[in-house]
Amino acid sequence: MNRKTIIIGTVVVVVVVIVIAVPCALLLGKKDEDETPKAKSYTERAEQILNETPLVDGHNDIPWQLRKNYMNRMANVTLDKNNPDLHTDIPRLREGGVGAQFWSAYVSCSNQYKNSVRLFLEQIDVILRMVEKYPDDFTFVTTAKGIKDAHKNGKIASMIGIEGGHAIDSSLDSLRMMYELGGRYMTLTHSCHTPWADSCTPKNPEHNGLTEFGKILIKEMNRIGMFVDMSHISHKTMNDVLDVTKAPVIFSHSSAYALCNHTRNVPDDVLKRMPKNGGVVMVNFYNDYLTCSPEAKLSDVADHIDYIKKVAGIDHVGLGSDYDGVPRVPVGLEDVSTYPKLVEELLRRGYSDEEASKVVGKNLITAMEKMEQVAADMKNVKPFDNYIYVNKTCRPPVDGF
Repeated sequence: MNRKTIIIGTVVVVVVVIVIAVPCALLLGKKDEDETPKAKSYTERAEQILNETPLVDGHNDIPWQLRKNYMNRMANVTLDKNNPDLHTDIPRLREGGVGAQFWSAYVSCSNQYKNSVRLFLEQIDVILRMVEKYPDDFTFVTTAKGIKDAHKNGKIASMIGIEGGHAIDSSLDSLRMMYELGGRYMTLTHSCHTPWADSCTPKNPEHNGLTEFGKILIKEMNRIGMFVDMSHISHKTMNDVLDVTKAPVIFSHSSAYALCNHTRNVPDDVLKRMPKNGGVVMVNFYNDYLTCSPEAKLSDVADHIDYIKKVAGIDHVGLGSDYDGVPRVPVGLEDVSTYPKLVEELLRRGYSDEEASKVVGKNLITAMEKMEQVAADMKNVKPFDNYIYVNKTCRPPVDGF
């Protein structure tokens, strides 16, 4: 075989190898590329978070809408169909991935010293009947474990928040009965002072924060296992509560004062006390508390979450929409179906899935477990039975006082 023949033969072999090898390599490379897991979109990640973590909203006022629109006649209520006049109904709760809701038992401050106890009882009753009417979707719970169990079973955990200390008419006995009926937080005031705590709404304080009876009431709430809700109370009252309480507190529907200097929002010095207390600030969706104006958008809610995360820490921020209790909500968060959009926005801002899960519900559940543990640790403490006489009430004096 001559040299020329050898060279030609070698070239042919090389060409054949290239012709075979290159397409094979390309095919193998394509196969490897196809088998590489595709990064999940923000929408997919948000959906998975809501599937795995109960979304816990701290405040929804639909019970008040049931009174205002139906006088609590549940036979006339159809929450299993879309109702454009409300922020809330079952189809949209399902679409929004809501896993747990504190339903607000609320009546106006105009009823203080008059018939507030009776009306609050009626609002608790309508919540219980609402849950009973839709057993395929709602289940009534009173514990952190109940929230998690409901989520596993595909139900919306339904809880009661007592919005306003005027619910108990300055009676620790009434407080305990509200707890027995299912109340798991009480907002210390609404837009009026109570005889033992200052609200943030009136221009002038009445007590300079908590009175001595108010401090006893905080201890009793710790003892029985009821969240102290600090939305609506004055700045001084906030700090007084934190000086007394042994259990985590919540702000069921408040935002950051630094971003909107409304008295309903939480100042930085209080935010900085949340890590030691273990409490959670649940961001309100009301435009006026987000931007201090009638206009707001979804990103404004995310800004408040960002800010509270920065000052208090990721473990101390949650969601407290105030749906069906406010006249204006942000563009993009028009009703209870829109929570996934907010979760997507947090992910877009760089939140990890775990951080978003904490905001969505894990933080509230953790705080509730700690609050329940404080109550368990106080099981041998006798009920506080302090009494104060309030001369503003229309009640006749009780014999013996």
